[in-house]
Amino acid sequence: MSSFSVHPQVLQYDTFAAYAKEHPLGKGDLILTNEFIYEPFLKASAGESDVIFQERYGRGEPTDEMIDAIRADMPADVKRILAVGGGTVIDIAKLMVFDGDFTIDEFYRGTVKAGKTRELVAIPTTCGTGSEMTNVAVTALLKQNTKKGMALDSMYPDRAVLIPELVRTLPYKFFATSSIDAMIHAVESFVSPKANCFTEMFSKNALELILGGYRYMKVKGNEAWTDKAADFLVGSNYAGIAFGNAGVGAVHALSYPLGGMYHIPHGESNMLMFSEVFRKYKEKDPYGKIVKLEVMLGDILKVHAEDALD
Repeated sequence: MSSFSVHPQVLQYDTFAAYAKEHPLGKGDLILTNEFIYEPFLKASAGESDVIFQERYGRGEPTDEMIDAIRADMPADVKRILAVGGGTVIDIAKLMVFDGDFTIDEFYRGTVKAGKTRELVAIPTTCGTGSEMTNVAVTALLKQNTKKGMALDSMYPDRAVLIPELVRTLPYKFFATSSIDAMIHAVESFVSPKANCFTEMFSKNALELILGGYRYMKVKGNEAWTDKAADFLVGSNYAGIAFGNAGVGAVHALSYPLGGMYHIPHGESNMLMFSEVFRKYKEKDPYGKIVKLEVMLGDILKVHAEDALD
């Protein structure tokens, strides 16, 4: 038996102003974002929305203490949350749709139950996590000295909005590590035991867009990635759909404690694990699903299948 579903409604706009014109913001809305995104892109369309800047609660990826502090400062009358940011912002917002007097540590330990009371609109500004398409929120649990992912259907965003304008200003390093994260989502979900013909289709299309973008950069230079911002954004979205259904594997499993212990960004810790994990897969089962992966990657990269992993 296999299953497949796509939960959030996906919208595409060239600019945030175009989105806000069709979906006006106002009282009852809370924008969770970063100030460097808010000022140039969101402020003019924010109306009477409340705003919380994530970076004022800590730098880097989400921690339970950061999320507890943001939840404590959230206005009482919020009906809709717009999460405009990378995986950190979107994952935090997924945990803000619940009401209740509990800590995030308690929530992740499974000692509390909470019902969703707010609508969530996820607008990614990186091209990596695919978090806008999943019901997973990953956070560092400081007392436990690790990272953990929680998956609940109530944490699916209600809408995912893809706006290339918000991605093109991403510094190169963050583009690189986030897009590599998306690439690994696509590869790991492709070889997952839970993969099926639907997830494989999204994995393949994600890799065609992401690796096609890398091939373009090889010719035009690294900074030319912005020419392909829309492709990377959609590729990340496809990869999010794939791994949201099929899951990921040992690369992510090993990267979580690495990131939690040493505070290495998620995409970078995945990158550190990626090559050796897949070499081990090849060693353990050289005639398994990895052969199909090599053929697909060889077609995309224009190399022989046996050279594709390298």
